[in-house]
Parts: sequence; structure tokens; C-alpha cells
Amino acid sequence: MSQLAHGTGFQRSNSGLPRCLGVSYHQIGVFVALCDATLIMCASILGDLGYKYWWYGIFPDAEISFGVGIVACVIYGFVGRSWGLYSLPALLAPQQRLSALVLAWAMVFLVLLFVLFLLKVGTIFSRGSMIAFASLGLVLLIVFRLLALRAAMAKGWVLGRRAVIIGESDELAALDASNLLYRFGIEEVARVGLSKAWTDGRLGMPRSECAKIDRAIEIARDSGASELVVALQWSSTALIELVRDRLRCSPLPVRLLPDSNIRSILGSRQTAEGNRFSVELQREPLTDFERAIKRAVDAALASAMLLALSPLLAIVAAAIKLDSPGPVIFRQRRNGFNGRQFEIYKFRTMNVLEDGAVIRQAKKRDNRVTAVGRLLRRSSIDELPQLFNVLKGDMSLVGPRPHALAHDDEYGKLIANYAFRHHVKPGITGWAQVNGFRGETDTFEKMQRRVEYDMFYIDNWSFLFDLKILLMTLFSKSAYQNAV
Repeated sequence: MSQLAHGTGFQRSNSGLPRCLGVSYHQIGVFVALCDATLIMCASILGDLGYKYWWYGIFPDAEISFGVGIVACVIYGFVGRSWGLYSLPALLAPQQRLSALVLAWAMVFLVLLFVLFLLKVGTIFSRGSMIAFASLGLVLLIVFRLLALRAAMAKGWVLGRRAVIIGESDELAALDASNLLYRFGIEEVARVGLSKAWTDGRLGMPRSECAKIDRAIEIARDSGASELVVALQWSSTALIELVRDRLRCSPLPVRLLPDSNIRSILGSRQTAEGNRFSVELQREPLTDFERAIKRAVDAALASAMLLALSPLLAIVAAAIKLDSPGPVIFRQRRNGFNGRQFEIYKFRTMNVLEDGAVIRQAKKRDNRVTAVGRLLRRSSIDELPQLFNVLKGDMSLVGPRPHALAHDDEYGKLIANYAFRHHVKPGITGWAQVNGFRGETDTFEKMQRRVEYDMFYIDNWSFLFDLKILLMTLFSKSAYQNAV
């Protein structure tokens, strides 16, 4: 059984706060450090102001108290970080680290007094102001840790990595949403329960269980989840292997949570580093930073190429229109990153527009190819409209070539690692293409070799590797040898 909350506009936490205004679980240390700095600055200014107004009836100049506050913030930041006050255990269980917080604050004032003495401003920022600052600052820091941070967790303002949970009913029952966030930094999007009865003595996964996992992948894709999380008994090794193999068609990282037995042994120490006590079953092929770099390069180069090639595109469009009846641009559905369908654009090179359950690949001397189309195919000019696919974000300049849906269905059943091709965006050119594996794949062995080259590219991606493929596409003869 699976559950999924749908909404429109902003995705919201339980409190109704827009998700974009929440704080990431993995950035909470930085957020708390900024809040602490703000509280310390307020305590410095208000402490000095309150003391001198109460005692002398005057409003002091805030420049000195502001400067003292900045120094205190810097010292507290160094002390707090070195003493682990911004680690996840200290933030998620602040009552257990209050003594460390008090000692750190006392250390700050010992160092602060020494700095003020060296700067000879101790007489300007009086002892009364210092005591008021110290007292107010300590109260604000403690109250923030005990009340504000805990309330933020309870109201859903602290956001984890959005995940779909897949597991056995017993394990899922022991993991509620707050437990997942508190211990593992996971914000549950949906959960899918698997049956345990079939695992004993079975070599394969029943079709009904496969459908459940496929549904979990679909939910993760549609909801924009960041990862898939598996909650199974660690003793169920066969089930874990089967689930992992089934999840390979998704590019999302897959984590195995410690089961109830492991959690009982770890106890409260699970919060030491959150994710450290989960097992990575599958990693992302590219990190967020790597994807950002690849996307920026794609957008810049595709824009420049479209601008430079616009006269050629206009000439080709006119030639196609004069050569044969039909549209200039051929559109066909393809599977892209994470199995999402999109329409690929090409200059029309045939007198047919196939996009159904059965698609016949172009062959040498294929009478369906037009005269202009044959020239466009041999020079790969027919692929240039895919630069618009790159700008839309459906494709990349370099990646595994997307196949027609009918061919994806056919080869996905025959080749074990075929689904891995969807772990990155498809490309206009790719490692397989520049090594001669383009055009018709009339034998199983040819497609298998193409997939092997695609897997090598995904496993070894780098910016320089992309650049090498782009240069080979322009200058290598092997990139054009099988064009039809």
C-alpha cells in the first residue's frame, strides 16, 4: 500500500510553511550558527543599552557594543564549532549539551575580557554592561536551543531530503515521519509496503511486488523526491538484493536504513551523524554540483551554437520543404532522465513519421529516406534541432543517445544494465556514437556494445570527458561511419 500527498504551488510542510522558506536538515548547523550570532549581537547592544539607561539614565553610543558583539560572535563561533555545539547530536538533543554551552559561553567571556584589555576599551564597555551582556546572551542562547529549535523541528520548518520509503510492514510501523527526520534527515513523501511471506525459498520477485516497487519509483519521479530509502530486516539478504536490483532503473540514490534490531543496539547514538548509520545501496551518478556544471555548459554552448548556426538551420528547413511534403521538424517521444518522456526534435529525413509501438530503424539504402534527408543524416545536421531540447533541459549535449520508446521496451527486457542509461540526461552525441556505435542496431550484440559504452561514460563522467566527446564528434571519422 502506498500513500502520497499531492498539492499545487509550493510543496508545504505540516505547518503550512512554504517549503522554500524551510531550513534543510543538513544545513541546520549553519542556520543555528547564524541565529546564535544574531542573538549575541542583540544581547551585546541591548545589555549595554539597558544597563546604562537603568543605572545612569542615558542612551549610550551603540558602536562600542556592536564591535564587542562582533568579537564575541567570532570567538563563540570558533569555540562552538570546536566543542561540537553545531553537530547534529547537540542540535537535536540540546538538553544533553547545555553544560557544554554554558562552559563555551564562559570561555567566550574570558577571551573577550582579554581582548578588551589589549584594546584598552574596558573602561568604555563597563563591567555592568559586560555582566548584562553575559547574562542576557546566555539566556537567549539557552532559550533558543531548548524552545525555538525544538519548535521548528515539531512544526516541520526543518526540511530533510525528500524520500519514498520502501519496506516491510513491521519496519515501516516503527518509523514515523518525525523519527525519520530526527534520526536520518529524511522527509517522507510516501511509503510502499512489501510482503515478507514470499521471500523464503524464492529466487525471484512476484509480479505484484515488482509492481509495488515500480509504483514507488513512479511516485519518486512525479513528486521530485531526492532519494529512495529501503527499510528491511538486514537478515533478509535475498529480499534486499532483489529490491536493490529492481531500483536500478531509477537514477536516485538508494539507502538502506538500520533495521529495528540494529537501532536498538545503537540507541541514541544513531543521531551522531544521522546518515552514517545507513548503507548506500546506490549512489547518484553525478553530484548536484556536477549536474549544475554540466547544465551551465549545456545552456551556454547550445545558445551559442543556435545563434551561430541559425542561417544554416533556415537553409536546411527550406530544402526539406522543397524536397518532399510534410513538416520540417520530426517529433518523436523518447525516455529521458529518470525515465521521463519528452519529445525529441529532428529535421525530417524520411517520408514517414513513426512514433508507435513498432518502429523500424533506418537502414542503408532505405527507400523511406528522402534525398535531402540522406545528406542530413550522413552529416548529422538532422540532429541540430535537438539544441532546443538541450535548452529546455530535456537533453544534454553529451550523454547516451535516447532511443524510441518501442526500442527501450524491447532492449530493456533483454539487456540487464539497459535502464542505467536513464541515470543521466540523454545527449545529442555520446561516447558510443563517437566510437562507431551509431545508426542501426540490427543485432543484439551491437546494442549491447552501445550500452557498454554508455555505462562507461556514466561511470567516468567529467567535464574534460564531455569536451573530448564533443571534439571527437566534430573531427573523428568513427563518429560518422555508420550513419544512414
